[in-house]
Amino acid sequence: MGGALYILISASAISPIFDMVKSNIVILPGRKINNLSQYSPLIFIGGVPRSGTTLIRAMLDAHPAVRCGEETRIIPRILGLRTQWKKSQKEWNRLKEAGVTDEVINDAISSFILQVIAGHGEPAERLCNKDPFTMKSAEYLAQLFPNSKFLLMIRDGRATVHSIISRQVTITGFDLNDPRQCLDKWNRAIKIMYEQCKAVGRKRCLMVYYEQLVLHPEQQLRRILSFLDVPWNDRVLHHDKLIGKDISLSKVERSTDQVIKPVNLDALTKWVGTFSEDIIQEMASLAPMLAELGYDPNANPPKYGEPDPIVLKNTDELHMNMKEWERRAKEVVAPAVIAVPAPPLAR
Repeated sequence: MGGALYILISASAISPIFDMVKSNIVILPGRKINNLSQYSPLIFIGGVPRSGTTLIRAMLDAHPAVRCGEETRIIPRILGLRTQWKKSQKEWNRLKEAGVTDEVINDAISSFILQVIAGHGEPAERLCNKDPFTMKSAEYLAQLFPNSKFLLMIRDGRATVHSIISRQVTITGFDLNDPRQCLDKWNRAIKIMYEQCKAVGRKRCLMVYYEQLVLHPEQQLRRILSFLDVPWNDRVLHHDKLIGKDISLSKVERSTDQVIKPVNLDALTKWVGTFSEDIIQEMASLAPMLAELGYDPNANPPKYGEPDPIVLKNTDELHMNMKEWERRAKEVVAPAVIAVPAPPLAR
């Protein structure tokens, strides 16, 4: 459906749409947007899906000054449309001939994004968006919103791919029956995001390693909040206690049944032993970004570090009360989202 959208929308149809959006976007029926503009200090969270983007957004949502909310899914699509137009010189020329200049497009897209971010949740001092693939457009977003900051979630690609396949997360271009292809797709996606983050610069884009966030939550959250210029609040360490109260979760997002739990070690090394021997032997060449990001492609199991005592405690308590946590998961998510055991990744 998305591919068809790129084909069906023509330059001549876009001009009046952008004019309408530009003139009406500031109106939100029944809701006020106080002092929100392209110069607002927005927070964008991105990364390859299954890399901890939902966990960090839930942690930030626990902070009284921040509101992220669920994935909008539509913001990456509008950014993708612009990318498609830019790739086609013919289409780009048609847009310009129709009076749809860079300035018009930028104004309309920034207004559209503001409308979606502000309109899909409650007002907050700091508004945040978590749509994983927006990070592919971080440079452009940084241009549209000059005071925005970005968090790029990074996770061991082997764990990410195992999670995508075992939880049957549908991502355009990923063949869930082919681990090799998924590793290649992960490599391509994280390379683009990594380069985008570097281009935005260290002052505005922070790389957050999922493993370190899980092993050392307080240390990493203090680093993240300091980067975002958000004051420290202990609530971010207890996101699980605020689910359904100050934190809303989508029943259809694949991470929901996991982020209702306190930070624990269960997901770190689930991938170990699931890839076939030939894939393990070729891992360094299949996913060269592993080494670029600091992971050892030949380590099975890997050494991510020693966890904080509180994380060990959380993990032990989780295991002792597994049936209770399974019951809670069923209460907050759609049945198809709850994880089921998956066969080894053999291809």
